[in-house]
Amino acid sequence: MYEKRYTEYVFICVDYYKIMLYNINMRIYLDHCAFNRPFDEQKSIKIQLETSAKLYIQNQIKLGKYDLVWSYMSDLENYYNPNIESKKSIQLWELIAKYKCKSSDNILVLGSKLKQKGIRTKDSLHIACAVESKCDYFITTDNGLLNKNVESIKILNPIDFIREMEESNED
Repeated sequence: MYEKRYTEYVFICVDYYKIMLYNINMRIYLDHCAFNRPFDEQKSIKIQLETSAKLYIQNQIKLGKYDLVWSYMSDLENYYNPNIESKKSIQLWELIAKYKCKSSDNILVLGSKLKQKGIRTKDSLHIACAVESKCDYFITTDNGLLNKNVESIKILNPIDFIREMEESNED
């Protein structure tokens, strides 16, 4: 009788930890350039590939593989988006996002530090939101950002993000 109770207890604990571990997903932040990529003219193969990769990432978010972070900067940039179709489509992602990042003093301070590295104001605040939200990756199609070295977060384009995820799954 004692052994049976002990076994049941272990199963309960193991199941509990499986549930806890299952709910921990990688957090990712897509900037406005990434969200807009499917609405760009699809003339070059690079843009087409980035579009496909970005749409694949969005699908993985919907399936629950990654947790999307949305920020007040996402709202701000999308508010000024002149393309009504993309504006409406992008805004829906706020509802899908698992985390929302509001403005804070920490974000403004980090944004200011990033701006000193030559990163534009909006971009520095997007990155600061991602860092403050403890994102694992910042995904963008902005070549200017992809060339910046930010120690606190990994910045990748959608194609390289998928490549890195696939390589890490092979290990």
